[in-house]
Amino acid sequence: MASQPLPRVIQGGMGAGVSGWSLANAVSKAGQLGVVAGTGIDLILARRLQLGDPGGHMRRALANLPLPGVAQRVLERYFVPGGKAPDARFKPKPLPSLKPPRHLTELVVASNFAEVFLAREGHDNPVGINFLEKIQLPTLPSIFGAMLAGVGFVLMGAGIPTAIPGILDDLAEGKPVELRIDAQGAAPGQKFYSRFDPSSFYEGEAPPLARPRFLSIISSSAMAKIMVKKSSGTVDGFIVEGHTAGGHNAPPRRRNGLSASGEPIYGDRDVPDLEAIAALGLPFWLAGDYAGPRRLQQALDAGAAGVQVGTAFAHCAESGIAAELKARVLAQSRAGTAHVHTDALASPTGFPFKVVQLDDTMSEEEPYKVRQRVCDLGYLRHAYVKEDGELGWRCPAEPLAEYLRKGGAVEDTVGRKCVCNGLMANIELGQIQKDGYRELPMVTSGDDAAGVARFLRNGAETYDAADVLAHLLS
Repeated sequence: MASQPLPRVIQGGMGAGVSGWSLANAVSKAGQLGVVAGTGIDLILARRLQLGDPGGHMRRALANLPLPGVAQRVLERYFVPGGKAPDARFKPKPLPSLKPPRHLTELVVASNFAEVFLAREGHDNPVGINFLEKIQLPTLPSIFGAMLAGVGFVLMGAGIPTAIPGILDDLAEGKPVELRIDAQGAAPGQKFYSRFDPSSFYEGEAPPLARPRFLSIISSSAMAKIMVKKSSGTVDGFIVEGHTAGGHNAPPRRRNGLSASGEPIYGDRDVPDLEAIAALGLPFWLAGDYAGPRRLQQALDAGAAGVQVGTAFAHCAESGIAAELKARVLAQSRAGTAHVHTDALASPTGFPFKVVQLDDTMSEEEPYKVRQRVCDLGYLRHAYVKEDGELGWRCPAEPLAEYLRKGGAVEDTVGRKCVCNGLMANIELGQIQKDGYRELPMVTSGDDAAGVARFLRNGAETYDAADVLAHLLS
């Protein structure tokens, strides 16, 4: 791995299932770094299996999982031959927890293995996986599953993940690992940890695994310095993400209020100091509106190893977004009407979240008001300390009465949307709720969604990952 040249282009690890194995495989096969999204991947596997596993890809990957009995138990629990009925609900899986049931841990490990295995199929180039630091509970078994499949890079943002490099070191040696869980209301000295022991999958010691490179996704030189100085192990590089990138953005460093359209206002302090980052001596890639040859050259001239591109890949043929949604975004882009709103309130994480404005999706106010609040996936819940000193979980997008009963503040719930269910609907894995309500999509993209039609060849209705790479590297 160390002798391989660094990629000029890193394909972004977009929302759950958007940068799936098919897209990452296409990008890595072409010689750049394909990245799969690790968010909610256990749920994605469970629902793909309930749809009958079209193409047999999940079962093919699981057949290669080197953990006896795990794949068979996952299949017995979730696989539906021929697929569930169109109007049937997806079978639920347990919510993430500090001490998950064994079958949930097995599902997390198996799903991460399967996604990376398929992304690596048919070529010898590295593949990466992207995680959110704020989604902490599945992190340890997720990384283990990805490493079992030979993942080459681990990328992580939405926080300051100083513990992850050391965790990679320990998992590579088969050692047990732990990750401190952020908990609201914790007393001084009160700490909570998730723990994972890879040897629990073996009769003896866990075998050694190749340690992937770790890239920290940052928005400032201050974050880069913290990662270098305080990380538990080696940081191998940075992705410097600007506020025009899709998905979650770092909040503005200065509180400037909101614009007339309700968006956060970014200023000069939010422009990263690239000279200071370069001075740390580690490779870095620039992200946020860099999907063009001139922008790539500007990044190289600034000392970067290359660029990370998300939005351009999010709307290509190989991405996991439903074809109908991609077609609508491309039509808007051609017409010059595509608009991405940086919603300061939508995400339960509290981070600004970019949402493409599309009819009949959760970007609109009326569908948001009609939907009955439910928290049945739980990835973005916050940990908090209950009165008895135990850990509890609450989400600002859950039913209001539930959130208030758990000690949450009503003002934290205003405008919050169920990102978890919206992202599953984006990739045609949306739930049908008990009252018959079908979850609506919530399409996230960077500002560059307005220009993705430039990748269409004359007369074409779609474009593929190779078209994006050809444009970037021309």
